[in-house]
Amino acid sequence: MRALLWLTEDGWEATVDAARSLLAPDAAIELLHVSPADVEEVAHGARAGLLGRRPPPPPPKAPPLRAISDEEAAALLADAAARLQRPVEREQRRGRVEHEVVNAAHGFDLLVLSRAGTGPHSLTPPARFVVDHAPCDVLLVQRSG
Repeated sequence: MRALLWLTEDGWEATVDAARSLLAPDAAIELLHVSPADVEEVAHGARAGLLGRRPPPPPPKAPPLRAISDEEAAALLADAAARLQRPVEREQRRGRVEHEVVNAAHGFDLLVLSRAGTGPHSLTPPARFVVDHAPCDVLLVQRSG
């Protein structure tokens, strides 16, 4: 079995814990984090100013937003791999989140993701899209809290 774990900042622990307890020890697991590409565009647009006003220039030596995003994604994947306590592959993607997850899920037997609560509002719009379009079985994991 090949399982893909879609990790998000607010639900990765539940996703990893479910995979650790439910997947067979010989299952091949890949951890996936997708950073939305539009965040950088919005931040860049904010620097252009609002109604002709310009914000102050960034402080010197400020790391670019993409570098910060990539570092945080890598750290999340590293924390998840340590929590899973087994060999895994790691993949970081950037783009339209729901499309990247569906594309990444091709060739997997199972996609594991978390949801907040129950009912129609327990899935974000990207998660709903992924559940509706995943090319494999999907396991929805309940987040606590």
